[in-house]
Amino acid sequence: MYQRTRLSHWLVIFLPFALGYYLSYLLRTVNAVISPDLTQDLGLSAADLGLLTSTYFLTFGLAQIPLGIALDRFGPKRVLGALLLLAALGSAAFALGETRGQLTLARGLIGLGVSACLMAGLKGFALWYPPEKQSSMTGFIMAAGALGALTASTPMEAVLPFLGWRGVFWCIAGLSLALSILVFISLPGDAANNEPESLKTTLISVGKIFISPNFLRFAGSATFFTGGFMALQSLWAIPWLMNVNELSLTQAAKFLLTLNLGMLTGQLSIGFFGTRLYQKGVTPLGLIQIGYGLMLTIQVLILTQTGPALALWYLLGVVSSVNAQTYVATASQFPKAAFGRVSTAINLMAFAGAFVVQWGMGIALDLLAAKSFNTTTSLKLAFLGLILIQVACYLPLFMKKKTAQN
Repeated sequence: MYQRTRLSHWLVIFLPFALGYYLSYLLRTVNAVISPDLTQDLGLSAADLGLLTSTYFLTFGLAQIPLGIALDRFGPKRVLGALLLLAALGSAAFALGETRGQLTLARGLIGLGVSACLMAGLKGFALWYPPEKQSSMTGFIMAAGALGALTASTPMEAVLPFLGWRGVFWCIAGLSLALSILVFISLPGDAANNEPESLKTTLISVGKIFISPNFLRFAGSATFFTGGFMALQSLWAIPWLMNVNELSLTQAAKFLLTLNLGMLTGQLSIGFFGTRLYQKGVTPLGLIQIGYGLMLTIQVLILTQTGPALALWYLLGVVSSVNAQTYVATASQFPKAAFGRVSTAINLMAFAGAFVVQWGMGIALDLLAAKSFNTTTSLKLAFLGLILIQVACYLPLFMKKKTAQN
């Protein structure tokens, strides 16, 4: 009976959320592989490509605060199911787009449509799983996202000659629609919310989170480590590999696959061993401090082309798995009742960072090209700029908690 109940939970609850985050990460990173075709078909500049792709992060990030409030008020089933319909509409619009403006608007709609995939999952786990399972479930749903990133690398590059980028997005539109239906059919009913707090009071509490020293301590690292990694993974990794490492698109896609395999390895490791590490005194904050230190080291090695490139990109994926611990580490600085609002607030910082870094690197590349720097040098200077900003954001993680929270 226990095994049946456990299997039922995996199929009815975990699977829809896992497929949702798989889809979210697939859509987040797919432009990295299709970027050469997009650039050629539409005549895009580097800044155009960066803006078009990063619009996903902009709308995704802007949705986080109202999303946190909606999840608390209406529950994950209704919120996720409805937003996935927007993802289907946005994907179809992207497949039909003929101009940069049309594709940018469609990409923004896609970002809004998948904005609840991870947060709805975390909310659902809190509702329908016991507390001792939270760490493992978070690790496993992040692994599902890594599988989406894997799909958007070599497998995506393999099907592009047959489907084209428009055909790929028609397939994604169909998957989004099917997943929305699955969410409405499969997930348990959302419990009624009897929370007496008014919307005005809720918004004031959100504002207080953003100015809290205990939030600001993590805001920079969420913006430029988590957001910076997403910007590289979802767009700039492929141009880097093709220009700096002089790889073909097929070879670069294999490197991206290796990066995502590393991320999957790291997420699964945290899923299986996170609870044991915590029992041994390794907190989420400790994981971030160690992981981001390693990330800085590996990025410098990639920048200077020191060591085997394939191994370095794999290791970058492994250590990037600590990004998910930012949600838990930040929320631990606040009362438990504020978890939803704190986690969506830090998620907003991460996606704002992805938008800024993705578009900002495109602008930097165009400016450097205008000053007669070649593409390889321009990419290295832009990447160096990101690393220096990350160093500045790394230091506050070693500051102590400012005030006690009740």
